[in-house]
Amino acid sequence: MEVLLLNQCFGPDMVATAQQLTMLARRLRERGHEVTVITGRRGYDNPTLAFAPRENLDEIRIVRIPSLALGKGSRWRRSLVFGSFLLTCAGRLLLTPKHDAVVVLTSPPLISWLGSVFTRLKGGKLIFWTMDLNPDEAIAAGWLRRDSLTARFLSRLLVTSMVRAESIVALDRFMEGRIAAKGIEVNKIEVIQPARDDGVHYDQEGRAAFRRENDLASKFVVMYAGNHSPCHPLDTLLESAELLRDRDEIMFLFAGGGSGLGQVRQFARDRGLDNIRCLPYQPYEKLSALLSAADLHVVVMGEAFKGILHPSKIYNIMAVGAPFLFIGPDECHVTDLIAASGPEVRAWCARHGEANIVARMIGELAAGSTAERAAAMGVGDFSGDTIYARFIDVIEHAARSSTAVGRIEAAARASDW
Repeated sequence: MEVLLLNQCFGPDMVATAQQLTMLARRLRERGHEVTVITGRRGYDNPTLAFAPRENLDEIRIVRIPSLALGKGSRWRRSLVFGSFLLTCAGRLLLTPKHDAVVVLTSPPLISWLGSVFTRLKGGKLIFWTMDLNPDEAIAAGWLRRDSLTARFLSRLLVTSMVRAESIVALDRFMEGRIAAKGIEVNKIEVIQPARDDGVHYDQEGRAAFRRENDLASKFVVMYAGNHSPCHPLDTLLESAELLRDRDEIMFLFAGGGSGLGQVRQFARDRGLDNIRCLPYQPYEKLSALLSAADLHVVVMGEAFKGILHPSKIYNIMAVGAPFLFIGPDECHVTDLIAASGPEVRAWCARHGEANIVARMIGELAAGSTAERAAAMGVGDFSGDTIYARFIDVIEHAARSSTAVGRIEAAARASDW
């Protein structure tokens, strides 16, 4: 089977969708399928990073296409980058032959529509992997008015993509509900959570080395790692850091990228806070060490984004057995995970605006901190082998459906002749 994967980012880029897609591509190839990836040449968070235009990674054919290198510092810059990528992707697809299955993600928004046009013109089955929902995200964030012409147009393109798709992979039951509410048949929606990263594990030596190298050896480290997006508002966490500014043993470490990282730095500068530190995305080989270095991880999701976004960092946090604090809605996929986990899960929840409560939790945890760490939680359920076996079944079923339809049509043409 020939499979085409479409997304703006792919490994070795460190953003979540790149890592998830890379794990899927490797397993498709191990299954014996021919895999082609069309992706961007620029680093998703770091536009100065450029990858080779053509690569062959473990027999995965990677075609990297150009786009503007304007960064993500503002919405207009981001829109131009997305638009330029979509234009070059459309040109590339014109030169791309039919594939049995086409898997599209959501970076940039509505690349799924290009995939739907490609399969309509050239054949093959479309599998839509909804890492997020747009323009729903833009509307929830206040970037678009729900009743605006732009929002209605983009919503129409999204629904067109979903109708065209043979299968839609949603990340949780809340996302499934939002998709179904758009009039999409429930029987074509599969709920498959993201997988933990294959290489992530608790690394005691890496933890010690990372903390030593970053002058954190004596600190209680509260870590927010990953994408710093306005959709994951950090105000409550930052305000709790200000409330704990006199607790010298507590350090708030923000590691990763995104437009919100600059706001974190600005908050610390404006208030003269020495207990906030920022680091860029770390190389892949340091990911386990980075995650293991935290004494408490923080996962954040905006109240309005339930079923629109799915912070996948939670699976790697659980894989290293780290305690975590969730700041977000009372009911969402993170609270589902906590409820379904055993008593060994060390997790706490708070709502946005409850900075005093968050500060008190962190202060008490730091005062009672020990070297004890929980065993890795939920690793089997969310391992790459488990998750992607289900995903590949969806892809193969779609491709078999395409082959069967093709045979029926061929037989009908022969009968007519």
